[in-house]
Amino acid sequence: MYEYKVIPAPAKGKKKRGVKGAEARFAHALETAMNELAADGWEFQRADILPSEERQGLTSTQTIYRSVLVFRRLTEADALEALVEARADEEDVHEAHENETERDEPVDEVDTSEDVVETDEPEIEKA
Repeated sequence: MYEYKVIPAPAKGKKKRGVKGAEARFAHALETAMNELAADGWEFQRADILPSEERQGLTSTQTIYRSVLVFRRLTEADALEALVEARADEEDVHEAHENETERDEPVDEVDTSEDVVETDEPEIEKA
C-alpha cells in the first residue's frame, strides 16, 4: 500500500549561482522541492492543477486553480516486506549459483556428428 503527499507547486523561482532567467529559476525551485522529497523516499507521480473554492468577501466564493505536486511511497510495513522479499530472492539466486558451480560430475556431451540409425533388420550385403 502507498501513502501519498501533495504539496503546492512553487509559485516563483529560486535563486542560485549560475541559474539565470525566470524560467531557469522556476525549474530550479521545482527541482529542489522534488529532490528534497525524493531524499525522504517519496517518488514523484504527477503535477496537477486542481480547483479550490475560496471565500471572496462576506457572502461569495470564487474558484481558484492551484498547482500541486503529487508524491507517493510505500508504507513502512510494505517497504519492510518488500525488502525482506528482495533479500530472500537474492539469497535464492546466490544459493542456486553456488549449487551450480559445485557440481562434481561434468555434463556428458552428445556426439551429433554422425547420425546412426539402429534397426532390427539384418544388413544386406551388396554384390
